[in-house]
Amino acid sequence: MNTLFQIDWQNLFLPHVSVFELILRGSLVYLVLLVILRFLPSRQVGGLGISDLLVIVLIATAVQDAMATKDSSITGGLILAATIACWSYLFTWLSHRFSTLQRFLSPPPLLLVKDGEVIQQNMERSLISKRELMSQLRQQGVHSLNKVKKAYIEGDGRISVFTNDVKSSDNNGLKPSDTPEHQPE
Repeated sequence: MNTLFQIDWQNLFLPHVSVFELILRGSLVYLVLLVILRFLPSRQVGGLGISDLLVIVLIATAVQDAMATKDSSITGGLILAATIACWSYLFTWLSHRFSTLQRFLSPPPLLLVKDGEVIQQNMERSLISKRELMSQLRQQGVHSLNKVKKAYIEGDGRISVFTNDVKSSDNNGLKPSDTPEHQPE
């Protein structure tokens, strides 16, 4: 009964390795994964797909020991979480300040359709099928490739569509269905 309520406070809160080592491990793993994930194409258009989620979970599991060693303390976990959050904030801030870094972290838009013609090379490069493209076009109210002046896949996987039948310049050249408040959820 005595061991039921006994807590090893030192093991609970004190890291078993140095704080600097935890920060170094977290930093190295974060930076390497950032580079790896930057070059993996998004397999799901417009969102996080099952395969993307699986990759993230498996990578997290694989690098867990590399980051935390055998440290299971709350403090060690918080130090690793803070290190990752700081790197994320730093890269967001730096990419806002330096366009070169922003181009590295967020790939530029890739042209998929021009004047109603699918650019097959770019479709293959972004791993998008014609079926996925047509689904995204239909969700934006475009039912025919002939109406598409240009369609791009953005760095976050969304598809931007510009049609030939733009008549109003009230929305910076966009028809009402192209504006964010008229986009399907």
